[in-house]
Amino acid sequence: MEIVSSKFTVLFEEPFWIGLYERQEGRQYEVCKITFGSQPQDCQVLEFLLQNWDRLRFSPPSAAALPDRRRVNPKRMQRAIQRQVRPAGIGTKAQQALKRQQEQKRQDRKGHSRAQRSAQKERRLSQRQEKRRQKHRGH
Repeated sequence: MEIVSSKFTVLFEEPFWIGLYERQEGRQYEVCKITFGSQPQDCQVLEFLLQNWDRLRFSPPSAAALPDRRRVNPKRMQRAIQRQVRPAGIGTKAQQALKRQQEQKRQDRKGHSRAQRSAQKERRLSQRQEKRRQKHRGH
């Protein structure tokens, strides 16, 4: 029985979004690179593959090692798929810069409110001391 597997990955390769379609039939490994331009949505990728399936140009087949034939626990496979699909946090430089700016503002706000609290404490302390002095003034 021949093992057939395929994998489609969308990634950003400066300055375009590309799709890598890998397929392996037995010991033959082939790959096709598709250039998208702007970031494609899932439905656009599927539509592109369905419409242009016959026009995809794969690389010449190369020898590949056979994958393990052992059975994978379905829950473990599902977790692995979710890990690959889930976005890995903030990705673009602009988003990272905005996150750093937000964190800096939060730190500044914390410092400012701490200073206000200590100033308020000092003011109350001085008011209490002044009031105590007024009581002991005697006349």
